[in-house]
Amino acid sequence: MSDETSRIVAIELDEKSVVRWRPEIEHERNLAIFDLLECNSFRLKEGFPGPYALDLSLRDATLILRVKARDGADQLEIGLPVRPLRRVIKDYFLICDSYYQAIRGATPSRIETLDMARRGLHDEGSEILKDILADRVEIDFETARRLFTLVCVLHLRG
Repeated sequence: MSDETSRIVAIELDEKSVVRWRPEIEHERNLAIFDLLECNSFRLKEGFPGPYALDLSLRDATLILRVKARDGADQLEIGLPVRPLRRVIKDYFLICDSYYQAIRGATPSRIETLDMARRGLHDEGSEILKDILADRVEIDFETARRLFTLVCVLHLRG
């Protein structure tokens, strides 16, 4: 899946659905988008070939992936239930808050423990996302990780 037709070349988040972003979140968002665009593997199983532009948004309890051909000729909307991700997103937010607080003064071993927990939850969420996309989209684990970060950003509410 490494050819030019199996990748995302542009990504947008529905920023209207995001109420607040702390500097740490903005950094994670920007890093995830940069890394995703630099290296990803994404292919619709049934549909048009890429490269793709991807818009992510939330509509009620549904994650919406609007996949477009780069030239805009073809477009497909994929709605995914957020329910399978809710628990891991909630736990991920809690551990991230603890991690960012710990960076300001906790012991190195405490920071390392929280970072390992944070990474473990991130990996779990990435696997879940990859699984719920599996019938419609073929992605690799690293692409799933970066998309999971962006899904979490969309879940930040005031």
